[in-house]
Amino acid sequence: MSDPHAADAAVPTFPMARECPFSAPRGYAELRAAGPFARVRLPTGRTAWVVTGHREVRAVLADPRVSADIRRPNFPALVEGEQEVGARTRPFIRMDPPEHTRFRRMLLAEMTVRKARLMRRDIQRVVDERIDELLAGGPPVDLVTHFAHTVSSTVMCELIGVRRGDPWFRRVTGTLGSQVFGGGASTAEGAAEGIGALCDVVEGIIAEREARPGEDLLSRLIAGRLAPGEVTRQELVTTIAILVVAGWETTTNQIALSVLALLQRPELLAELRRDHTVLPAAVEELLRALSVGDSIALRTATEDIRIGDQVIPAGDGIIPLLASANHDESVFPHPSDIDFRREAKPHVAFSYGVHQCVGQNIARLELTIAIGTLIDRVPTLRAVAEPHEIRFRHEGIAFGPEQVLVTW
Repeated sequence: MSDPHAADAAVPTFPMARECPFSAPRGYAELRAAGPFARVRLPTGRTAWVVTGHREVRAVLADPRVSADIRRPNFPALVEGEQEVGARTRPFIRMDPPEHTRFRRMLLAEMTVRKARLMRRDIQRVVDERIDELLAGGPPVDLVTHFAHTVSSTVMCELIGVRRGDPWFRRVTGTLGSQVFGGGASTAEGAAEGIGALCDVVEGIIAEREARPGEDLLSRLIAGRLAPGEVTRQELVTTIAILVVAGWETTTNQIALSVLALLQRPELLAELRRDHTVLPAAVEELLRALSVGDSIALRTATEDIRIGDQVIPAGDGIIPLLASANHDESVFPHPSDIDFRREAKPHVAFSYGVHQCVGQNIARLELTIAIGTLIDRVPTLRAVAEPHEIRFRHEGIAFGPEQVLVTW
């Protein structure tokens, strides 16, 4: 008779830490070698399936039998109490169609490629102003706090119509900078407190925009969705708060980690400075290689699902690992190499399917401008510490460095 305790011991724990900050955890390659699906044990004590292959991750994320609803009993939450908080706040990223579709369409209409391009001048201004301030203050500075966080939070504020001179600006950015909103490094109570504080601020902005509408996303949603009754006030508040948090946290980490990766590879910096036309491809490759939002896509099977030779039973939790898919050797040869000339293939850094990131057009533009402008305007930029001396957030919503001191 087999020993059940031995079987439990064989199940690896999740999340897995990265040995190299610029690549997926080494354990992902070991899991992929054994097959595209594996059982893992979560910090809550539950078990769930992780999906490691590129083809299988896309298949799971596109399957209507796979639910994002956080209220399902075996949802693979990474923190005790996360489900209870999600059930109360009902973030749209943790909903299923058709409920999710209503909010997604509302936001997609405001985040098309055309509308993102219209933001280019404003994003460039935000980045240039921040670099002007950095150069005036002099080194050393923390790239995370004083560049990546400031740029991404300012862009998200301006997206909803809050400029730096607006009294609401400091309240939004202060809330973002002082809270941990989720992931294994937080607590459910802390995440609830963070979202609650931001929702209070957003509610105040909505009240002001109702009295004095502007030419911004929030004013348009108030007039086009809230006033006709297509969304409730609480739904609009929560949706905007989640949008701001998601856009701020992932982009902050991607900017900081991308610049740090480039500073470790002078040949890549030289390539970008030599040929600016490479920058869009470089951003895509950095998104693939770094995959900061690895385990955002938490799911549950609503019925038995067969993918290839594997059956995932109804009710089981599923975590499609975006970083693992983006490092699948069968799709991306030598996946840990950052290669700006790599043959273009579809990465899943922004997820896939009906829950694919609604703000990806803005994120791509922001990353391109922030990274390209910084390395152009500060040609002698260099990191003060080596990567092994830097502390990283391994269990947050998005992977990234806690601090990156740079000088020039």
